[in-house]
Parts: sequence; C-alpha cells; structure tokens
Amino acid sequence: MASVVCLPAAMSQMVANIDLPEDMKAPHLKKITSFGQRCDWSHDGKRLIFLEKTFGDVYEVEVETGQLTPLTHHFFHEGFTRALYLANGDILLSGSKTFDSSDPWASRRPPLAELWILKKDLSGPPTRLGEPCKEGPTASRKSMKIAWTVDDIYLADIVYEDGVPRLANRKTIVTSDDLPGDVHGWHLETQNFRPPHDDELIFNAHYPKIEYEAEVMGYDFATGEIVNYSQRADRYDEPEGIFPDGKYILVESNRHHPKRGERKTWDYIDIYKLALDGSAEMKRITHFNRDLKYKATNPVVSDDGRYMAFQYAVLGETTGIGHGIVIWDFEKEAELKGNR
Repeated sequence: MASVVCLPAAMSQMVANIDLPEDMKAPHLKKITSFGQRCDWSHDGKRLIFLEKTFGDVYEVEVETGQLTPLTHHFFHEGFTRALYLANGDILLSGSKTFDSSDPWASRRPPLAELWILKKDLSGPPTRLGEPCKEGPTASRKSMKIAWTVDDIYLADIVYEDGVPRLANRKTIVTSDDLPGDVHGWHLETQNFRPPHDDELIFNAHYPKIEYEAEVMGYDFATGEIVNYSQRADRYDEPEGIFPDGKYILVESNRHHPKRGERKTWDYIDIYKLALDGSAEMKRITHFNRDLKYKATNPVVSDDGRYMAFQYAVLGETTGIGHGIVIWDFEKEAELKGNR
C-alpha cells in the first residue's frame, strides 16, 4: 500500500520563498498543495494526480482533505513528465528509462521519453509500452483509447492480455503536412478527446519559425477534416483542459500581451476559455500575468464542469513548472458575482 506523506521541510522552505500572486486571495480559489505541477482529475472529481516536479515522482491528492499519496515510491525510476488517469483507473505515464542530469531535457522528448501503464492497485512497477512520446499524451475519459505525438500524431487502444497492458490498433492520424494552409513544418502535440462522444481529437499546432504562433486544432475522426479553432496567427494559443460538454476548452494564451523583449512567448500567458463552435470567441479567465510577474498554466476541468485545477509559475521559469495545485470553483465564483 502507498503511504501518506507530508511535504518535505526543504521543499516547504523553497515554496515559502515564493510570494503568492495577488489573485490567489480570490475566495473562489483554493491552493491544495504547496508543490507540484501538471495535474489531472479523477473521474469522480474527488482526487487529482500530479507530478512532484519535472522528472519527479507522481502523487495523488484528495481534494477534500489535501491528503497526499505517492504513487511511484514503490519502484526505482528516472522520473516522469506526465501522468493521466485512464478510463479503467489505471495510470498512463510518460517518462524516460534513462536520465542524465547534465542533459536533462533530452529525457522529456523522443527517443528517451516513453509511455508506461501503472496499475491502479500499485501492485508493481509500470509496464513499458515501447512507444516514444513527445510532450503530453491524451487519454479518453470513456474508453481505453489514447493518442500521442512523436512527429506525427498516433492513435491506439490499450488492451490487456493476462493482465499485462499493450497497445493495439495503432495508426497514424495526423501529420504536419495534413494541416490546412500553405505553411509546413508545424510541431504537433495531442491534447484532448472531445467529449461527450470522443468524435474529435483536439491538438496543438506550434510553428517554430514564428515563435509566438500556436493554434488550437481539431481532427474529426469520421471525416478526417482539420479545423483551426483559435484562428489567431499572431498569438500563442495552446489548448489545455476541455469542458465535459465539449463546447469550450481552456487555453494558455498571450492575447493580452504579445511578445516583448527577450522573454519567450509562454512567459506572457494566462488562461482563457475558447468556444469550439468555429467562432474563435475567447474569454480571459485568469489575470495572474497582469503585472508580468506570474503566469497561470496547465488547467484541467473536472468531469462535472464545476472546477478547474491549474498551477502558477514565475516568469522566466521553464514551461511546465508549477508551485502547487490550485482549484478554481466556477460555481462559487458565479455565486459571489451574483451577490455583488
């Protein structure tokens, strides 16, 4: 059985040295961990899975109590970069089988970064699927289907033989050259199966020759059509958590503050809500980047649509860094606005 742990003293001191953003004083926000990043909701909305740090351990936190459970302490590993709940409760991991501290970021991308399955009962180490993965994979909330990216985007089913998981029906569904328009050389990253029917894959397309350009794209499984939902070539728009009705998605965007100076585009991001009806209508949700000191990132939505869990980082920090998991209560926010 995994044990419940407290925050290490050294890590507590590190967090204490980081001032909280002013926005954290909002009554509909609650910080439930003082460390961690890149979280994912359990299907019942009672727990969140998250990374201790990039190339770190994976933890689960009970939302109501804040109780922490380590999920990867029972085996030796080289650290993980993603952790997602699968439809059956098992956990999809991305991590490297080797790690070199003198060249750490090589372990975040192929060929070193790979996909693994960790059983929900934590009965042993994860099973290696033998597939490299760039950045984050995505897992269906309804079935054992996953998608991931190397250069192209792949789709497969997770099946079990004598209790051992493996991939079946693997196929390529999107390549960079499939994207509409005359521009070639896009970098792709999977993000979400679109609910409620999983009939579309939402993914990110980033054009490295124009550092500030990233678009929210959708691939229709039935027709093969690719749609650009963000439609803003002069801004950075990266899809993140999707709402359970499939009508909206949360986006990391710099629409409020285009690139300036020497900093990277992702230093100027906040969280927005994008309509997936083709209108490209975008509404800003967070204002952590208001004073150009912090940024709000990596939001995910609970399956009932009430909560957003996300993280914040300090400008200049590497993408994916977070200083704890924060929960935004949309229902409480609406009540407070109604009482004003």
